[in-house]
Amino acid sequence: MTVDEPKGGMGPRSCLLGLFALFVAGKCSYSPEPDQQRRLPPGWVSLGRADPEEELSLTFALRQQNVKRLSELVQAVSDPGSPHYGKYLTLEDVAELVRPSPLTLHTVQKWLLAAGARNCHSVTTQDFLTCWLSVRQAELLLSGAEFYHYMGGPAETHAVRSPRPYRLPKALAPHVDFVGGLHRFPPTSTLRQRPEPQVPGTVGLHLGVTPSVIRKRYNLTAQDVGSGTTNNSQACAQFLEQYFHDSDLAEFMRLFGGDFAHQASVARVVGQQGRGRAGIEASLDVEYLMSAGANISTWVYSSPGRHESQEPFLRWLLLLSNESALPYVHTVSYGDDEDSLSSTYIQRVNTELMKAAARGLTLLFASGDSGAGCWSVSGRHQFRPSFPASSPYVTTVGGTSFQNPFRVTNEVVDYISGGGFSNVFPRPSYQEEAVTRYLSSSPHLPPSSYFNASGRAYPDVAALSDGYWVVSNHVPIPWVSGTSASTPVFGGLLSLINEHRILGGLPPLGFLNPRLYQQRGAGLFDVTHGCHESCLDEEVEGQGFCSGPGWDPVTGWGTPNFPALLKTLMNP
Repeated sequence: MTVDEPKGGMGPRSCLLGLFALFVAGKCSYSPEPDQQRRLPPGWVSLGRADPEEELSLTFALRQQNVKRLSELVQAVSDPGSPHYGKYLTLEDVAELVRPSPLTLHTVQKWLLAAGARNCHSVTTQDFLTCWLSVRQAELLLSGAEFYHYMGGPAETHAVRSPRPYRLPKALAPHVDFVGGLHRFPPTSTLRQRPEPQVPGTVGLHLGVTPSVIRKRYNLTAQDVGSGTTNNSQACAQFLEQYFHDSDLAEFMRLFGGDFAHQASVARVVGQQGRGRAGIEASLDVEYLMSAGANISTWVYSSPGRHESQEPFLRWLLLLSNESALPYVHTVSYGDDEDSLSSTYIQRVNTELMKAAARGLTLLFASGDSGAGCWSVSGRHQFRPSFPASSPYVTTVGGTSFQNPFRVTNEVVDYISGGGFSNVFPRPSYQEEAVTRYLSSSPHLPPSSYFNASGRAYPDVAALSDGYWVVSNHVPIPWVSGTSASTPVFGGLLSLINEHRILGGLPPLGFLNPRLYQQRGAGLFDVTHGCHESCLDEEVEGQGFCSGPGWDPVTGWGTPNFPALLKTLMNP
């Protein structure tokens, strides 16, 4: 970012010296997130201004170095054709590469100290700084910000946020990407419980998706479980104001885990586990990650935000930047509309995902439960991509249903399966061939005005997302649906493949997409029937993209055929 010299000869150095005079007439300030959408999410209400003496936790994202070099290294360690394939970076390697310059560290620390910030904590990579300030201090520090109390969501979550844009001294433009804890609200679940399909008779039919149904469809045997002899581990991350209960996991495994070896408890919880009622989504994540990736050590990142001013997803990213030994596979059921986030924030989060890829972590994100999405731009409808599903550095998982909802049959598109094309990230080179083929051969493309055909296309893969059984608060609940279900299932199967790779002396899979696209869907069931939902208007009539042979922006390359996928991904 370049900074113009303010009129009147007041350069960056003098701007910093006059710390609280900076904001007069805005002459020495800039807005890091001018395009951040500040609409109040549905279901949230304001409870009035925050007390000036109330404490806030704010996270300052410091400008990193060598991001282009980091991108090149991700490509080198993730491409099977590269001599550096599988030679992942350590956290210390990443820190050495991206650590902010001494000038950035000194400038930001001096600025925060002068403003009265306290209890500041950094991370190993030194590119985030989280500090405590009073509301009064924060509003002086971040010109334009006004903090209010809000309440919303199913759990009536409380949050302190500013509905107004904030400004920083122009002298900080080369040093700070954004400040977290001001605008973005905690996410809400899009998981649905659908009505049970009605069909006559039950002979030879299943009554909903359970671990045994998944194992049958994806061709796993009783021997396809973790060995218990490696340091292999997997994790799911939860950002909703809800929790899983150990007793629910134990009951789920008692009911549905009898025909395969499994672990009955989570190995490690990172973060705060609340004492309230279990949430269906939290229960689903843990139960299906641990039954698909059976008998593999499992971590849960429980990040509801210890404080009303914290952003749970941002807190998870900080944890990744502060732990040198992490699980190899992470599944995340979280997303925001791309257009609701500032470009500065999206680009910085994308770099954080790049850091994880460089370290050999496999990050799987749910593609979302709104099909292609829809919003109105200048009076015209367009599809609405989701982030981080649209990041080129994650593997995004879509959703399918059984062709016959009561039989283990071929799969078709689940109409809610998120997918489409990013309006922020250009199409990465690894998917150039597959996406070009789809765009040139699909007989059912929506009008070009609805989507950015040159953007990063997603999802990359898919799995069943319709009709799951979940145990939550001691009650078995049927017909739970969403890509929050397909994501931990696919992640668990990748953990089983990592187990074989580790036992065979190979590195873990790491960032999967370059290999996945090079292999053109080998080891996956191609899903070729069905379309997902989109804008309800006369032009597209509620239909988004449709699946077809090969890759498509509804189910990606398809769903896992475990023995074939294992064979394909066991090649060095």
